[in-house]
Amino acid sequence: MKTIYKAFATALGAGYSPFAPGTAGAILACIALWLFEKYDIISTTTTPLLFITLITVTTILGIIAANRLEEDWGKDAQKIVIDEVIGMWITMLFVPFTWLNLLIGFVLFRFFDIAKPLGIRKMENLGGGLGVMADDMLAGIYGNIVLLIIIRFI
Repeated sequence: MKTIYKAFATALGAGYSPFAPGTAGAILACIALWLFEKYDIISTTTTPLLFITLITVTTILGIIAANRLEEDWGKDAQKIVIDEVIGMWITMLFVPFTWLNLLIGFVLFRFFDIAKPLGIRKMENLGGGLGVMADDMLAGIYGNIVLLIIIRFI
């Protein structure tokens, strides 16, 4: 069972990247978004309820996996990048899929995830898998708000 938790938490191995595993997880999220759009599986704008369901289920499973792996890997291990996947997906929620929007969303999410302003760092204090996921979820919400403002007014 731990193998499944590890595969899930590392976003199919992206978390094992020797350089910037969080960025690798966010890039994997972008690739997934592209595949969802290309093959008309899920859309961030035309099927948002389905996309929100995917985010919710993935978040719950991410919390469970992070909780199970904390004993082996320690608190908020860098290898756990499913939180970056969720944060990136939240950033793109309700955003029309274009390469420019995806690039801007990626930069915004990584900024908020790394800098951790506006209470993002405090979310880590929730502890366990919830703390692992919550800070990236809030970073994704901030990225989404800024991206939607950019799209609306620029």
